[in-house]
Amino acid sequence: MQSKMDLGTKAYDEIEKIVQKNQVLVQQLNTGVHNSEEVRNVVSQITNEKISDTTEIRLPFTTDFGQNLHIGKNVFINSNSMFTDMGGIYLGDNVLIGPNVTIASVDHNLEPSIRRNLQLKPVYVHQNAWLAANVTVTPGVTIGENSVVGAGAVVTKDVPANSIVAGVPARFIKKIEK
Repeated sequence: MQSKMDLGTKAYDEIEKIVQKNQVLVQQLNTGVHNSEEVRNVVSQITNEKISDTTEIRLPFTTDFGQNLHIGKNVFINSNSMFTDMGGIYLGDNVLIGPNVTIASVDHNLEPSIRRNLQLKPVYVHQNAWLAANVTVTPGVTIGENSVVGAGAVVTKDVPANSIVAGVPARFIKKIEK
């Protein structure tokens, strides 16, 4: 995926086709009653990757694009999570995503004349990380292995492995001892 996406281009038109298809799937997923296997099957269609049988996704589940969301094994995604994934979101194995978490991999330009064009910056959440309730992760951030992001935090900078961060903006609290 390129690092920027300009409106009105052929590349953006292709993205828009995927968005339109996936939004129908997201709406069907969130307005019906589904067992865990059905949820994984629909999310697999949205992401265009097989979701592991060890992963659990609670509804409602929302993504604005879908095909740049990569979900590892034994991941738990709680309800009302939002993935703005056009820039790429990578969830490692054993990741826990709390309720109402937002992960954004898309940003906008500050210059008003091109503000609607997109800047794409991938987000990585490494294995065993835990994002508690109401966390927001901004574009381009990496959450290190085994780290914990406290409830309500806004993560604007990388989180080192084995760390606890919390607050707005998120700040280092302490190291996790193994």
